Parts: sequence; structure tokens; C-alpha cells
Amino acid sequence: MTRNLLLLLFFIVFPKATLIAQIQGEVDFESAKISLEIAPVEKKISGTVAYNFKVLNAVDSIFLDAKQMKFVSVHCNGKKIKYKNSGEQIIIYKKFKKGSDHSLTIQYTAIPEQTVYFVGYDDVVQGNEQIWTQGQGKYSSHWVPSFDDVNEKVEFDITITFDARYHIISNGKLIASTPNNNQTTTWSFDMQKPMSSYLLAFAIGNYTKDTIQSTSGIPIELYHYPQDSLKVEPTYRFTKTMFDFLETEIGVPYPWQNYKQIPVKDFLYAGMENTTATIFSDAFVIDSVAFTDKNYVNVNAHELAHQWFGDMITAVDGNHHWLQEGFATYYALLAEKEIFGDDYFYWKLYETAEQLYVLSEEGKGEALMNAKASSLTFYQKGAWALVLLRNEIGEKAFKNGIKNYLEKYKFKNVTTQNFIFEMEQASGMDFSNFTSEWLISTRFPISKVISFLTINAKSLASYFELKETEQKKLDEHEQLKLIEDIYHETRSTALKRQLILDYFPLFSEDFVLKIIASKDLQIRQALLLSTEQISENLRGAYESLLSDKSYITVEAALFKLWASFPEHQKKYLDNTQAVIGFPDKNVRLIWLTLAIATPNYNGLKTKEYFDELSAYTNSEFSIETRQTAFSYLHQTLGLTDTNLKDLAKAAMHHSWQFRKFARNLIEEILKDTDYKNRFTALITTLNLEEQRYIKSKL
Repeated sequence: MTRNLLLLLFFIVFPKATLIAQIQGEVDFESAKISLEIAPVEKKISGTVAYNFKVLNAVDSIFLDAKQMKFVSVHCNGKKIKYKNSGEQIIIYKKFKKGSDHSLTIQYTAIPEQTVYFVGYDDVVQGNEQIWTQGQGKYSSHWVPSFDDVNEKVEFDITITFDARYHIISNGKLIASTPNNNQTTTWSFDMQKPMSSYLLAFAIGNYTKDTIQSTSGIPIELYHYPQDSLKVEPTYRFTKTMFDFLETEIGVPYPWQNYKQIPVKDFLYAGMENTTATIFSDAFVIDSVAFTDKNYVNVNAHELAHQWFGDMITAVDGNHHWLQEGFATYYALLAEKEIFGDDYFYWKLYETAEQLYVLSEEGKGEALMNAKASSLTFYQKGAWALVLLRNEIGEKAFKNGIKNYLEKYKFKNVTTQNFIFEMEQASGMDFSNFTSEWLISTRFPISKVISFLTINAKSLASYFELKETEQKKLDEHEQLKLIEDIYHETRSTALKRQLILDYFPLFSEDFVLKIIASKDLQIRQALLLSTEQISENLRGAYESLLSDKSYITVEAALFKLWASFPEHQKKYLDNTQAVIGFPDKNVRLIWLTLAIATPNYNGLKTKEYFDELSAYTNSEFSIETRQTAFSYLHQTLGLTDTNLKDLAKAAMHHSWQFRKFARNLIEEILKDTDYKNRFTALITTLNLEEQRYIKSKL
């Protein structure tokens, strides 16, 4: 297929890139000043936004997206102006001359149905209240008249007035924090460069911060809850290293005034790359023990990379979404490679290659330029495309192309063709094959991927060679001998872990004991997770795992030892009673469940244990904690009336994953007549929204 034909296909198959905002494109909104007052109990925003815009071609109306807002006043150039409120947009009727400059000031109120989330206002805990936003996929036009079209980039300055007891973080640099006479404080933030409206953000809560600085002088603000001061280092570990690395690797300086990271409760995703102000799930706020199994490093690097790929340059539409997510995934992997080494990097790539290959073989593969593709495609296939592109054209050409691409389209919108053109110019190569194989094809090129991994990672080459011997049908003794030889020869933790996961049933007790004797937490953990039943001969060795500095290992060891050796259950519970685990309390929740189920274990405290476990379904706790508590109670002891009311509330939660879990559980338990009768009796204690939902299921 010729290059010209491929280019033609781009605009036939993906025509939206050329049709973006035909009407709104006649006007350029250049800057905006947003002023907000927020009433958390009413979940109401009272705001004013003042835009400056230039008319590029004569028009007789302009519009802004504004979801279900009420407008107090609308002025253009200081004078009242005619407008229409459609419920979705505000449309301004006036003849605007080409080349003219104007101001537009809108005073409004809004009660956002989404995008702004009020957390902690429905429980009895004081000081845990938060308000935060999520614009991507939800639209900032729910809380400020703005632009759902990502191609309208504006320089936004935000001012927020709120209860003086709380800290406010938003886009840009804080230039003033002014106390008022009514126990409120007004926080003012300044941006210097334009961005898309979906990247607008603010977070309000009880925060303190640590500030570090990149080698290039950029202030990096690390926010945390006051009680989490000891978790700051493990949570934000390697932040400066990754910031410095990405600036050097990308070759273009960080494009904004500062960078802030803010954890919030019950966030919708792992993190969101709002310009200068990443908001992320506080499930990643961890201690040093948790770092081994679950840390913020990858999400941290991913959202930071978005400050260039997504925030500074933004894809024109969903057909080019991989330019954001694929690039952020790729550069996050490079940052992890810098920290954890080559072997880690290549095994992470192999894990995603397996997933993409399975999808492809099942006939579910997707093109990178499919606006409806899955996250796996946008993120992981996009990253793989860049890995192999760099391998093909060479590091120098790749870096030059990336630098030219970013500098040419700085603070603008981009298409895949913009990227390809710059890379072709930098490399002097034709990208027809790349376009066909990675952007248009739904197949995943597994042969190229395996070849690349084999050449670059010795441990993976050994693993692939071992898998090939399975075709020779060696007897069990020969196969085990081969596995043990590879295990003892390699220094790769990832390879050792994979050998355990794949071949554990073949292992002798002597080999198992040697593995447990290892000091490598990941290898010991892999062995434990592969074990279904622990033999008496290995009991002592497995008991040592209860002391590992890993919450996943302790949780799994406690349960498996408890189930395998009833006569020692009390000892295992005594040894782990002080362990809480991750922020979701994984170890504590399983401990409470087992303590209640263990005959004669601290019998006088059984009710106390049950009350504690039952309390974790309340909304004051994280959705991860609540979901696990609901599950354990449902599977073992049953749900109390208080749990049922918590479950009804969970069915209305803003997190769709948790909401789906709660609704599925409600449908399951309503098959039981007793639960059905109890829910019926509780109806009047629920709020109207909860009542409507439960009644629809009874």
C-alpha cells in the first residue's frame, strides 16, 4: 500500500479530525478568569467567569457549554446581552465583526450532577470532608461555562472562596491566599499558558504539603493528609528522579510554572493529569512496607508524562487518543526502567504483550486509531508502537522527532499525522509499514514483539526457550531439572517468579524450601500465591512468611496457614493481630473475619470483632475497604440492617465500579426472602434516591 493511499485512508476512515468545531472555530477564546464560591451542604457553586475572545471570522452568535446552569447575568463588553439557555449550552446572540476583540462575563449558579464530587459530608467524621473535580470524560461545563471541545484552549485563572479551615489547590501558581471577615479564605491561582477545559481542576480538603524542586528549578508540591506525614516519602518516592529523567528524556523543558500532586478519597481512577495539578487516589498513600507490592511510581510517572502529552499538546479527538495515553504509558515505563532496571522494563512489556496477543487471537484486537478502542489498546498497544518505532529508527532520530513534534505543536492540538510527519522528517524514513501495522491493523504483531524481547532481555530469551521445550514432551524429572537449572543460573527476579507461577506443581519439597529460604520478597510471595494446600513438612517454612515485609504475603499466608492447620489457628491470629495492611485494610479485614470464625478465639471479644468488621461498610471508609467488608460479611456472617443501609447508599456512589458492585450484591441478596423482607422494612429509613432504587429491585 503506498504512502499516499494510506494518508487518504486516514481521512476517509477517521474524518472527524478535519471537521472539529466548524462553528466555534470562528472565535478564539484566549483567556478566562473564574471566580467561585462553593456551598458544600447544598452542593452548589456560585460563580463568575470572564472571557476575552477574538473573532476570526464574522459570526452572529457564539456558544459555551454549560450543563443545567442558571444565569444571573450575562454581559458582553460590559453591557447586558441577549442569550439563550438550552440546558446544555449558553448561546450569545450578537453580530461580531472579523478581527474584533471582546469580553464576555457570565454570572451563574450550578448544582453539578457530575464532575464535582463532595466527599465526607454524609458521615459523622469531622475534618475528612473533600471537594474535588474530574473533568476528562465528565466535562468541566458542569461547574463552569466552558468548552467540551478539547480544541478550544484557554489560559484560565481561578479564584475560589471557601471555609478557611480547608486548603485549596487548583491549576497554576498560587498568587494569593486572602482571609475574609466571614471565616472564609479566597485562594487565587494564575496560569500563564492555555489548556483545554477538561483539564481544569480544583481540590479542597484538609491538607498539608511538602515541597521539593526539580533540577531545572520547577517547584513540586506533594500534598498529604496531616496524619500521613510518615507516608510522604514512600508515597512520593522517586518523584524528583522521574521528573528530572522525563525532562531529559523528552528533550523539552516541563512546560508549566509548577507541579502539584493531590490525593483524594474515592477517586474515579488511579490518577488524572489536570494541568499542573494531578489528582490521584489516596489508595496510593502508603507506608514503606506497602511499597513492595503497591506503589504510586507508575501512576506518578504516567500522569507527569501527560503534562507534555495530553496537556501541552492535546489530541484533536478520540481517534487520536493514543497520542496521549500511549505516550504517557511509554514514558512512564521508561521512567520505571531508569529506577528498577532493564529486566523490570522488559518483563512489564512482556506482560502487556501477552494481554494484547490474547485479545488479537480472540478476534477482539483493535486499531490504535479507533476512538472506541479499549484502554488496553490506547495505553499498552500505544506504548508498544513507540517501543518498536524507536527500535526501528534509532534513538537519535526518535528523540529528535519527539522534540520537533512537541515544539511545533506546543499548546496546540495534534493528529496522528502530525506526529508521523515529524518522525518521518527526523528519520528520513517512510512510515507506511508502521501506519499499516500499528495504526490501522487490529492484529498485534506478536512475532516482532517476541523477537525484540528475545534480543534485548536475556531472562526472557531463557524463558521463551524453556517454553519451546514443552513441545518436546520431556518427562517430569527432565523438565524439573531444566527448570531448576534455569532458576539457579538466572539473577532475574521476574524470571524466577514466572517459573514459580508456571511450574509450581512440579516442584519438590526440597526445591520449595530453597525458594522460601530466599530473601527476595517477590519470589517468596509468588510461591505462596501458587500454593493451594500447605503440607505439614513445609508448615514451619511457610510460617516464616507471616513476618515478610509484604501485606499481600501476610494476608495470603495468614489465610492459607489458618485453613491448612486448624490446630494452630490461634497462633497465626496472635502473630498478626496488630497488622492493618494497605490503606484498604486488607490484612485487618481478613484477620477479623478469621478471628470471628475461629472457635474459642478470644470469645469475649467476638462481638467486638464483628462490630469492627461490620463498621467498615460505612461511607467514612474508602470504597476499597467497604467493598471487601461487604464481601466478607456476605460470604460468612451475613449483613446487618446497618450494612444493608450502607449497601443502599453504596448503590448510589459516584464511583461506577463500586456502584456496580453494590447493585450486583443487592440483586444477589434479594434472592433471599429474609433479606428481601428486611430491605422492605428499611425502605423508609433511606433517602428518596435510595428508596426508588431499592423499590425497583424488590
